Amino acid sequence: MRIDAISIFPDYFAALDLSLLGKARDKGLIQFAAHNLRDWTTDKHHTVDDTPYGGGAGMLMKPEPWGLALDSVLGIDPDSTDVAEATVIFTSPAGEVFNQELAYELAKEERIVFACGRYEGIDQRVVDYASSRAKVRLISIGDYVLNGGEVAAIAMTEAIVRLIPGVIGNAESLAEESHSGEGLLEYPSYTKPASWRGLDVPEVLLSGNHAAIESWRYQQQLERTRRVRPDLLPPDTEI
Repeated sequence: MRIDAISIFPDYFAALDLSLLGKARDKGLIQFAAHNLRDWTTDKHHTVDDTPYGGGAGMLMKPEPWGLALDSVLGIDPDSTDVAEATVIFTSPAGEVFNQELAYELAKEERIVFACGRYEGIDQRVVDYASSRAKVRLISIGDYVLNGGEVAAIAMTEAIVRLIPGVIGNAESLAEESHSGEGLLEYPSYTKPASWRGLDVPEVLLSGNHAAIESWRYQQQLERTRRVRPDLLPPDTEI
């Protein structure tokens, strides 16, 4: 998979060099590049924003540098009818909400380009133009607003890339995580020592009875999901 990010703060993405994602790049499982939107400006001040038509607070990102940036990163000729084999993701609080199911869907893509907005967002014509040149999705990581799309793009990248075969050492662990499998939250986990500061590991986990352990863990998933995220419980679930 190849992932690109267009931003006025490309240094944000240095975090992706760390841990498993950095190792995935070293192994050639993914390719990643962050691009500075200001490289496609044409004035001496490298201006990327202007006041919105119709008035309103804040500034809006201009279409000209975004158009040039998308043409370059997608590798398309603006004077042609070329369509890129890529999914362009505009990070936006007005988009569909990102979740694990969507992460699995996007992990099947060959090419993803993140368009990271700032200020009050990006001129709508950029989204419309991109929609004519690639598959476009507006995606939010939650019902809140950030200063820019970089943090959202990093979060989505990490969630997507770890699902690519070979990135996680033990792929079986993915099935037991929160929001995977049946969509329940993950059960609580414990390691050595068996007793710590007056707190003990549940005895069932020390029993060696794998059937009992599996049953306990499933009940813990149901209880935690009921308590924290009841909206995730399947209909008619008995606890």
